[in-house]
Amino acid sequence: MLFGDLVIINASTESESLVALDRKTGREIWRAAGIREAWNTPLLVNISSGTELIVPIPQQILAFDPATGRQLWSCATGIAWYMVPSVVANDGVVYCTGGRSGDVLAVRAGGRGDVTSTHRIWTGKKGSNVSSPVYHQGHLYWMNDTLGIAYCAQARTGELVYSERIERADEIYAAAVLAEGRLYYLGRGGRTYVLAAKPAFEPLAANDLEPGGRFNSSPAVAGGQLFIRSDRFLYCIGS
Repeated sequence: MLFGDLVIINASTESESLVALDRKTGREIWRAAGIREAWNTPLLVNISSGTELIVPIPQQILAFDPATGRQLWSCATGIAWYMVPSVVANDGVVYCTGGRSGDVLAVRAGGRGDVTSTHRIWTGKKGSNVSSPVYHQGHLYWMNDTLGIAYCAQARTGELVYSERIERADEIYAAAVLAEGRLYYLGRGGRTYVLAAKPAFEPLAANDLEPGGRFNSSPAVAGGQLFIRSDRFLYCIGS
């Protein structure tokens, strides 16, 4: 990701670290160690006191100063497994899901040191091990990567609004995508499940791109078109 004149890279797999490079020269500016089993994209969160760089690792969510790499705070999650989903945030609150146990939690940014007892807002047990969630109008939406269950929860409290199994659902590794009032969940076999982006379970469509290989990456939306990539093809879908 880009921050000012820096390119910040999660190099957990390569060196168990976050690394910031000068975007013009490639020179290393800072490095933060201890980023183990964090297979996710960090998130920049803007709050009144500045910008924080958020990355979840097993057992913890960590926050750093993106300009210097100095750790600002940590919050216990209870998620002991490797962390694949990326966090999402809204109005200074970070939402995290992950681990084979499928936990989910919310923590307010802006603290210092161990903020588990002061800034952790709620925790839940219906998360996802791989796919990342979406925040939309006061609610969180996600789909479990193996169970084929779509969830909606109140972002303020974590209370589940719905928990519904989708018929013949495939594994979901891609992050959920929000576009024009619809949620897109892309299965690894090429089937996309389209749901209404509202706190009521409303399936709209299920569209297949088979046989197109394996679909592990998240769709992208631009110019009224949906771009989907498998390990074999790139698709552009639009009206």
